Amino acid sequence: MNRTEPLVLGIESSCDETGVGIVRGNTLLANAVSSSMEEHVRFGGVIPEIASRAHLDAFVPTLRQALEEAGVTLDEVDAIAVTSGPGLAGALMVGVCAAKALALATGKPLYAINHLVAHVGVGVLDGGELPENLGALLVSGGHTEILRVRTLTSDVELLGSTIDDAAGEAYDKVARILGLGYPGGPAIDKLAREGNPKAIRFPRGLTQPKYMGSAEVPGPHRYDWSFSGLKTAVARCVEQYEAAGQEPPVADIAASFQEAVVDVITAKAVLACTEHGITNLLLGGGVAANSRLRELTAERCAAAGISLRVPPIRLCTDNGAMVAALGAQVVMAGGEPSGVAFTPDPSQPVTSIHLPAA
Repeated sequence: MNRTEPLVLGIESSCDETGVGIVRGNTLLANAVSSSMEEHVRFGGVIPEIASRAHLDAFVPTLRQALEEAGVTLDEVDAIAVTSGPGLAGALMVGVCAAKALALATGKPLYAINHLVAHVGVGVLDGGELPENLGALLVSGGHTEILRVRTLTSDVELLGSTIDDAAGEAYDKVARILGLGYPGGPAIDKLAREGNPKAIRFPRGLTQPKYMGSAEVPGPHRYDWSFSGLKTAVARCVEQYEAAGQEPPVADIAASFQEAVVDVITAKAVLACTEHGITNLLLGGGVAANSRLRELTAERCAAAGISLRVPPIRLCTDNGAMVAALGAQVVMAGGEPSGVAFTPDPSQPVTSIHLPAA
């Protein structure tokens, strides 16, 4: 197997995007994505069974599109990488079974890859080698985490995460409360530009300092987030206007909600970076497309002397290119294939970057 500039095919199916990407070393050759989002709109969120069936329908056409876009054949591929977790169990199973079938049919080595670390690994496709002292802020529909990345392929540490809703989930739920439809992120981001972000002071969860006597001490959730209380506060706000026979100021509520989310996300991410000597930060995940999150992250990183790196939006959302990118890094680092005996892990921790052979 070529471990210098391996040609790696990556498969992603952790949620509602069927992604197949192809990279050669650090170079992106193809990134084909088929989304089933439209099939979930009437339900106001992703329905796992519908997502799984959509993956079944989309996989072969998406694979063919990626191979054609890259101008390569399966015979030329050096290795196959697939998301093994975290994600929706049924959706993961479709991608993993497809990858195993391809590996058995072609005789290519198969690597089971961590979805979250792949969001970091995609950075090599836009700017080359990742810097030292690296942290990653991942914000998506299912995940909100701050990671410390000592070595991309072997040493990743979780510093903080949401203890309830992910930021993207909070956007979707608040959009439903405000009658903005699904997905909520783009709708709220657009409407917030017309509102006043200081109109309503919504709560910032888990931000109150802990004291022992008169001395402030780090609490157990110093770098963690909670958005459930914020979602409830928005609902109560709307109810109060309606109870008074008034039309809720939807744009102001959207802007104030968004400011509460991005304020606490960026504040805690920068705090984690400064207290752990992290001087470079990568922002990834689908919510990285949010204009206010990108703006405030850049502003606060600059003030703290932290270099910020944000991949293009098409590489921030779930895709096969990020899986291929991390797979290629594991291959080049001498990592051994996972074989075909592994099972998907919907709760795969970030410390498990790629699964060893069973």
